[in-house]
Amino acid sequence: MNERLLLGRSIETGSWVHKLDARSKITGMLLYLVIILLSHSWAAMGLLAVFSIAVMASTRIPLKYFIKAAKPLRFLMLFIFIVQILSVKEGDVWFSLGSFSLYEGGLRLGSFSVIRMLFLITFTALLTFTTTPGKLNQGLEGILSPFKKLGLSPDRLTMMIGIALRFIPTILDEAQIIMKAQASRGADLKELPLKEKGRMLVSLLVPVITSAFRRAQDLVYSMEARGFRMDAPRSQYHRLRWGMADTLFVVMFIIMGVAVALL
Repeated sequence: MNERLLLGRSIETGSWVHKLDARSKITGMLLYLVIILLSHSWAAMGLLAVFSIAVMASTRIPLKYFIKAAKPLRFLMLFIFIVQILSVKEGDVWFSLGSFSLYEGGLRLGSFSVIRMLFLITFTALLTFTTTPGKLNQGLEGILSPFKKLGLSPDRLTMMIGIALRFIPTILDEAQIIMKAQASRGADLKELPLKEKGRMLVSLLVPVITSAFRRAQDLVYSMEARGFRMDAPRSQYHRLRWGMADTLFVVMFIIMGVAVALL
């Protein structure tokens, strides 16, 4: 299960992207989201593809890992593509069969939506692949620190994100154990019809959710036993250091955004 799980998993290769400050990488991902929203032409999409592949290749992480990160959402992408084709009635009619007509506008918007989502998932996976959960939380806390003046607590938000990322593989392992226990009793998920698979997955949710609450309660007791207090002043083991490479990394995204906007 852990071999197939890529969400929240860091892959150390020692590249220049791995050595960047977590704040610069988070800023770069936010700018990348803006760039995707500004991409409205095939020329802009092509330029964005070249830029994305170049940055991902510079991490020395195989591109297949980035593609695998988007694999769990392939059905959602297909659903979005179909909805766009059926709902958008703009442009020339490319194909017609009875009451169904395929319009150029629907095909174009559907393709753009899928490509944008694919770029967003594959490229933003770079953030978790090149940053450990601890440094990611620390970087997010540094970015959100100005919100302390508004009464918000960055510590609470980053702690929730960190716990959620660490609980994902634990919960999936728990689900795998329960599925194997059910298979040993003759309820093999692979051999059941589609309707029975749905019922089995629903019955799987109850023990998994119960186990998640139990583990969360144990975590609370463990933190209280160690004297943990929320919003208490504490030092950092790894200090954030913004260097010239971090500035250049953010500037790359700004230049890319300007180029896409001009296209």
